[in-house]
Amino acid sequence: APEEKARGITISTAHVEYETENRHYAHVDCPGHADYVKNMITGAAQMDGAILVVNAADGPMPQTREHILLGRQVGIPAMVVFLNKVDQVDDEELLELVEMEVRELLSAYDFPGDDIPIIAGSALAAMEGRDPEIGEEKIKELMAAVDEYIPQPARAVDQPFLMPIEDVFSISGRGTVVTGRVERGVVNVGDELEIVGIKDTKKTTCTGVEMFRKLLDRGEAGDNIGALLRGIDRDGVERGQVLCKPKSVTPHTKFEAEVYILNKEEGGRHTPFFANYR
Repeated sequence: APEEKARGITISTAHVEYETENRHYAHVDCPGHADYVKNMITGAAQMDGAILVVNAADGPMPQTREHILLGRQVGIPAMVVFLNKVDQVDDEELLELVEMEVRELLSAYDFPGDDIPIIAGSALAAMEGRDPEIGEEKIKELMAAVDEYIPQPARAVDQPFLMPIEDVFSISGRGTVVTGRVERGVVNVGDELEIVGIKDTKKTTCTGVEMFRKLLDRGEAGDNIGALLRGIDRDGVERGQVLCKPKSVTPHTKFEAEVYILNKEEGGRHTPFFANYR
């Protein structure tokens, strides 16, 4: 997006796939900028693990703390750290200081800061094919750490299908596509589904499943998919609703929730909430 390019940061969550010798990864690149933490939450709620990227020259930023906190709140089981831009750091002691700071920050939010693998390298060097000792070799070392340290997730494929809708697209001549990560169950092409939440419940049929631009017969728990829906207008569905097996989910207007409010030091509220606060 132009606004991202202008600022050199990630705003919306981007999905890519790649493989190591041991695993096939769906990688969600999350926003690193404080203004866009809302998009980070959407991405984080879907993760089996995370790579926390910290600028080795600057050390942890305020949003690094927010990302770690969000990881804890949405239940990301494990993190690996990549200290990026090491080519901008001449002092070995400074690098050790940043690593210590990151470990302390992780420990403060109940991650095992002392045990988490921290790899220092340069993503740009890897992209440009130079200085392999800080570039390509370090990326391979990072992925080896991810393979080893992040546990194999259990997938709930035998439960009723449910997918929170993250985004909605209109494809001319084909219809409306909703994207998201399948939370549980399986969806097959031809399955009848319901769209639940925010508005009145709607019935639809899945006429296509796509993952990383490949057409598939089905999507299952853990997959990031796009589902093509019959008879649904682009305006008839929105982010925040869920796609599910008919009659398996009921919407509620009243529920109990656990809420974490950022305090003043964390860049959040300066004043308290009161009864009937809006």
